Amino acid sequence: MKAVTSAIMQRLDRRAIEECGIPGIVLMENAGSGATDVIESYYPELINKKVTVFAGKGNNGGDGFVIARHLFNRGVQVKVYLLTNGDSLLGDAKTNFEIVRHLGVDILEFKGEGLIELIRDEIRDCDLIIDAIFGTGLNSEVKGLFRDVIEVLNQTDIPMVAVDIPSGLDADTGKVLGNCIKADLTITFAHPKVGLLIPEGTEYVGDLEVIDISIPKYLIEEEEIQNYVIDRDELKSVLKPRDLNSHKGDFGHLLVVAGSPGKTGAAILTCQGAMRAGTGLVTLGIPESLNPILESKLTEVMTEPLPESIPGFLGTLAIEKIMALTENKSVLALGPGVSTNDETVELVHRIIKEIDVPVVIDADGLNALARDVNILKEAKVPIVLTPHPGEMARLMNASAAEIQNNRIEISRRFAQEYNVYLVLKGFRTIIADPYGNIWINPTGNPGMATAGMGDVLTGMLSSFIAQGFGIMDAAKLAVFSHGLAGDTIASERGEIGLLATDVIGRIPLVLNELRNR
Repeated sequence: MKAVTSAIMQRLDRRAIEECGIPGIVLMENAGSGATDVIESYYPELINKKVTVFAGKGNNGGDGFVIARHLFNRGVQVKVYLLTNGDSLLGDAKTNFEIVRHLGVDILEFKGEGLIELIRDEIRDCDLIIDAIFGTGLNSEVKGLFRDVIEVLNQTDIPMVAVDIPSGLDADTGKVLGNCIKADLTITFAHPKVGLLIPEGTEYVGDLEVIDISIPKYLIEEEEIQNYVIDRDELKSVLKPRDLNSHKGDFGHLLVVAGSPGKTGAAILTCQGAMRAGTGLVTLGIPESLNPILESKLTEVMTEPLPESIPGFLGTLAIEKIMALTENKSVLALGPGVSTNDETVELVHRIIKEIDVPVVIDADGLNALARDVNILKEAKVPIVLTPHPGEMARLMNASAAEIQNNRIEISRRFAQEYNVYLVLKGFRTIIADPYGNIWINPTGNPGMATAGMGDVLTGMLSSFIAQGFGIMDAAKLAVFSHGLAGDTIASERGEIGLLATDVIGRIPLVLNELRNR
């Protein structure tokens, strides 16, 4: 699903009106009526309850008037606070305001001082608040009356629904413009806005629903859009049923090079994640002195003892055997728990320059790469990097805060500059391809911020590549299903105590659900 900026959304609205002949008031009606249906699905017992709509003077306020009308007609006690003078309304918003006024909806227009105290008193017995103050066109700091109203509303524990976007949120950056409604539900129109998907913005969005307002699809297809949200429907088309005559060789052979003293768990989790994601065969390359440990832990995975440069650690002595092992493999997963000693760093660099199969690099592999990131420009094959913000900061010689403050554009630039596929992990994991495209993952929860989750993801992503999925399809499927597995577990027993091994056990169920839904 494409994610749009404010400018693109405004252009789509304008083209729908001017080129397709769809009156703006029809788009407003579709938005308001569709939003009303979503509101009733979330809050099904609103009849005779009190709902207050806070409306500004623009089209967002107009959407709010449509919602107020539909709720009023369905037996809801609706009150509208118009945070401007009714005479300042124009066009479609003015028309819909006059409709609710003639219907007898209780409307209070801003006339001067004392409104804040009145709002504070009157919303105490309100059951639901609708925020239709500012829309996606807001690009300056919220001040004065509007800032005060938002502050009062945020101080209540009354559920709040934002129309299109929480008032005060930048639709492009997700940053708060002075003050912002903290919604429990945001109903956005036509396409998700980029700012609703960025971690800074999601804190104010609550649940996010996207509704169709009948803008013709060909208009969005003609836009040059490079930001997307991963959705279930596109993944279902990727997950094809397996042929009845299949054998294990049909589902790829993954080579994992991982592990060192104290970090054998990383190797185990990577391999188990890969097997549960459906790889036909997995071989683990491990420092030879650790092989007995891994053989006893991994039943379905083959192990290959690799020469050690120093006891327990891999170095350049292992390069010849690793290259030989890749000759009949589909992909290499490199890095989980391999350590960052100098010999291992040199091994990682040589693999990147010499290997002939795609490589997924994680953890210590990324830390080794950070010593000389320009090595990536010497790679002959597709490279996938899966850093968390700290690892990304080391790759870019920046701080984690700098990475987090601009995740999308940093990911986009890095992937393009180094011609790699980048999976920047964290809340709302970002996938960037070498061509400037970005995918944002909507799944996952804070319970997944535990040791080993990244190793499982590396195994899953490598598994999908080994099975023959395109790299972008593999990355999208991996991050979405990984997060969804964590979400299903959290919904059953909460986020606390969620382990990487819990996610591994849930992978097959999630993949089958995605394929069969």
